[in-house]
Amino acid sequence: MDVDIAAAATLFADPTRAAVIAALLDGRALTAGELARTAEVSAATASSHLHRLLDAGYVAVSAQGRHRYYALSDERVGRAFESLAALAPTRPVRSLRQSKGAERLRYARTCYDHLAGASAVALADSLVDNGDLRSAGDAFELTDAGVRRLTEFGLDVAALARARRSFAHPCLDWSERRHHIGGALGAALLDRMLDLGWLTRDPQTRAVRLQSPARDGFSTYFSCELPAR
Repeated sequence: MDVDIAAAATLFADPTRAAVIAALLDGRALTAGELARTAEVSAATASSHLHRLLDAGYVAVSAQGRHRYYALSDERVGRAFESLAALAPTRPVRSLRQSKGAERLRYARTCYDHLAGASAVALADSLVDNGDLRSAGDAFELTDAGVRRLTEFGLDVAALARARRSFAHPCLDWSERRHHIGGALGAALLDRMLDLGWLTRDPQTRAVRLQSPARDGFSTYFSCELPAR
């Protein structure tokens, strides 16, 4: 193999850099100070690790006023990190708070800019089982029935297909060890559910909270029965 996998994996292997990448997986841009607090390291330590990630092209930085904001450079970084997470051992839970937080993340969370967790896997399974979505190698394709269903849901499928990114692809879910929907379609589904009030973001973590209309909405629009909490 003519690529240096070890060099790429080394950047994820450090606990501080892993914490930084994990904090950016929901697509937000954060300052070095915010990332330092998340990783529980000093500002100088966080800055050093951010420089390594910048040099490797894993994160990008933008200036706004006096602040510099860091974000993942593109979706591929998040996909690689999540794929590694699916192979990683689970950390021991040492408190009730940790247990509840882990449960929320497993059920519904963001993965870069799309929905992940048990609820997202259930949605992907339903769309495939209903004949709306089909596997096409390393991508997903919508069937004619799927185009109609998602148009009724309020998505502009034609515009998504023209986007300069993957339209839809299977994204390995680290907690479920199965696939949810990534790409432009996955991002549009999440945005639409947020707009409808089915979901709300947790401001402190990647967890997403399902609101009361979500269960009926998943069933009505997608014939998807969400798993029990």
